[in-house]
Amino acid sequence: MEPPKYLLLSYDTAAEFDGEDGYEETWASCEEAEGLFGDPPRPARGTYELLGCAPAGELRTALTRARAEGSAPLGPLTLEVLDKRGDCVVEWELEDARVIGDRPCARDLSLRDLTVEASESADNASDYPQCPPLSPGYRLFGADHRPWGTCHDLAHVQLESAEPLEPSVRLLGCAAGGALRAALDAGDEDLGHAKLLRLDAHGRAVQPAVEGELTAWIPSARGRGLIDLTFEPWSERPPTAAPEVWDLWWDGRPAEPNLWARCGSEGREFWLRTALANRAYGEPDRPPGTTYHLDGRHITDERGFFCAIGEAVNGPGGYFGRALGALDDCLRGRWGAEAPFTLLWHDAEVARACLGVTPHTGTCHRPVTFEELLAFFAERHVDVHLA
Repeated sequence: MEPPKYLLLSYDTAAEFDGEDGYEETWASCEEAEGLFGDPPRPARGTYELLGCAPAGELRTALTRARAEGSAPLGPLTLEVLDKRGDCVVEWELEDARVIGDRPCARDLSLRDLTVEASESADNASDYPQCPPLSPGYRLFGADHRPWGTCHDLAHVQLESAEPLEPSVRLLGCAAGGALRAALDAGDEDLGHAKLLRLDAHGRAVQPAVEGELTAWIPSARGRGLIDLTFEPWSERPPTAAPEVWDLWWDGRPAEPNLWARCGSEGREFWLRTALANRAYGEPDRPPGTTYHLDGRHITDERGFFCAIGEAVNGPGGYFGRALGALDDCLRGRWGAEAPFTLLWHDAEVARACLGVTPHTGTCHRPVTFEELLAFFAERHVDVHLA
């Protein structure tokens, strides 16, 4: 019989926020979960009109291309809301913008009304960038704050339909205990809030999976006394790449290096989250000046680099940052190593050929290049030797 893959705990939002210890009670062990995984929905795309636009720079180039080809990509588009003096009040951002048409501006034939398709940034402070009285409108910028001209007004024309609702999670073959067992025996309809953890084959928690509310139960076909629970998540679900990673961690923290290399890009991203969740806290750093060996055979993308350096410093399944900012923090100590130290980068030609070459569409940060990584390390007193 397979050991349970999940552990269900009681969940108290206020207690967790206040940092209380010991408030979680074990409610059930569960053999399996259905409907658990789901990737975040892509941002809803809308159609917007830049009214009274004087395009400049890459926006003007994209407009010319759109007239010839029907549409043209822009990437990120920032609108600076101006006050009556022409000073910036706030910034409002569109992501992965694309020019899909234009026409003469009815109020000023020297200007154009541009139609763009884009997604609103989740970081925007409001749903619409309202201009104050007597404002001349907006200044437009692209990536790296490159000037793209101005426009007098913005119109939100259409928003695409919402993503379909995600299914409930079914927790199968659950052995209930504690307050959950008491609630079931009493016939309570409100079963409470819970947190689901992923376990390894030894019953140790690998990492939290999801939080939500228990809404229903039925007897389970998996065995006498077991139940199947219906669980409605309110937190982000584990991505569809999670099962592959959790299978590689099934026997506990990996003892073999480079297991992450079997995963695709999204799997490597989740591997980094799993490695962070399983890092050992409180262990001393190795002495400054230590030499670490970076196995570069599988560094074919940025995520692969962070998986590899995590293992170079902290062994198989180790973590040492998952982005440049996090790596910078790790280099300051208490994460296994503290600069200065030496990094012997084996098979560095793989990373030199692969890093930073993924096309940038404007929907995410630009991938770091091999040369940028070398410069980053040099600034932080890490002596890199290429082998």
